[in-house]
Amino acid sequence: MAQFFKAKPNSSKQLSAKLSLKVDQLDHLGAGIAQHQGKVVFIAGALPNESVQVQLTEQKKNYARAKLLKVECASPARVAPICPHYHTCGGCDLQHMTLSAQREHKAAALVNIMAKLAGTGDGAFLAPTLEGEGWHYRRRARLATLFDKNTKHLSLGFRAASRSDVVPISQCPVLAQPLSALIVPFAKVLNQLSAKASVGHLELIAADNGHFAVLRITKPLNAKDQATLSDFAERHQVQMLLQDNDGQLQRLHGELALPEYQLCAAGDDANAVTLSFTPGNFVQVNGQINQAMVNQALDWLAPKPGERILDLFCGMGNFSVPLAKSGAEVIGVEGVAEMVIQARVNAQQNQLDNLTFYHADLSADLSLEPWLGKIDKLLLDPARAGAFESLQWLKKMKPRQVVYVSCNPASLARDSAVLLERGYQLKQLGLIDMFPQTHHIEAMALFELTQ
Repeated sequence: MAQFFKAKPNSSKQLSAKLSLKVDQLDHLGAGIAQHQGKVVFIAGALPNESVQVQLTEQKKNYARAKLLKVECASPARVAPICPHYHTCGGCDLQHMTLSAQREHKAAALVNIMAKLAGTGDGAFLAPTLEGEGWHYRRRARLATLFDKNTKHLSLGFRAASRSDVVPISQCPVLAQPLSALIVPFAKVLNQLSAKASVGHLELIAADNGHFAVLRITKPLNAKDQATLSDFAERHQVQMLLQDNDGQLQRLHGELALPEYQLCAAGDDANAVTLSFTPGNFVQVNGQINQAMVNQALDWLAPKPGERILDLFCGMGNFSVPLAKSGAEVIGVEGVAEMVIQARVNAQQNQLDNLTFYHADLSADLSLEPWLGKIDKLLLDPARAGAFESLQWLKKMKPRQVVYVSCNPASLARDSAVLLERGYQLKQLGLIDMFPQTHHIEAMALFELTQ
């Protein structure tokens, strides 16, 4: 029987020839947009009004993606990234763009998405952007670890862009400076442990009551390893905690306390509130912008004694506690049970008896919830999925005003359409630049009932 050779199919991706394209704009994820043969081409790293050399890496029916090879004619908004890890680390994606241009792009993207998906118009209602420092703004970060079984070396860093690889880093210019300075020393001390193969992620926190380090471990450390870490923590003035497989925390060095931060209106330190949080649970990472965001929410809602205000997706009370300080009756509802417990502790520590917290799944049927009923004002601060299910109960709540804090403009636009259909009018919309050097867009919107 004759046998014929059959070549195996080439499984590698076929790159196109090099192309020169003109970039027209950015998409809301920060990628440049160009046109080629009737298709939209997305180019990460390219800026508007640039001529760039690229290779197509992915082709679909209506769009394509390309790899940026060379900037042939640069935009005035292009700058050299200051981070040595920028092109491999997956943390930042807009360091090649001036900070002012980043904010202009994000504000325009926010207005465009709202106009397209919610029909809100041309942005005449746009409030001033809440903006702060462009660098060293993160008060919290989780660093990944990777243990090489061959070299017995543990790497400490962040995930690579579009891959699960860990990129070892020596610094992070968006991380608070004291935390960034700990990265290299921590990588060194972790490699001194006999149980370094069982070390998971490392969480670093810069709080008002000190610097915290939470080390995830998959099995208990022996006495020598504990002593090594305790000595390190003492030398670097870090409160060290170990976290096991069940999420339980063990104090290794420092006071038995949770990290905390203060919130106060400008020039009103006497009425400041203190909020503590558990490592691993959600907290806004940009303290400066969080303070400005809370102040803006208070300003837009103007809470008064005698009013009933509902705070959905309240976390551990970031908005609820300051709202209750006004004297209004405030109800906070959160889906994570641990954060509800912490929120109640925060209410008690701030001596607020006009503040009540409930645990509830806000995507489920809320008809039997004891807190659901007529309210004066509503604040929403959902995760990226938005608050669509919760807004189905607007008819029962009938708030006169709604402040919606969003970390995803697409879900904000979808939910805004619900509010507009129910007789609310968009009065204010503002960009919150919570994450400079990245494409992430946070926003706050104010709606008022007109019918």
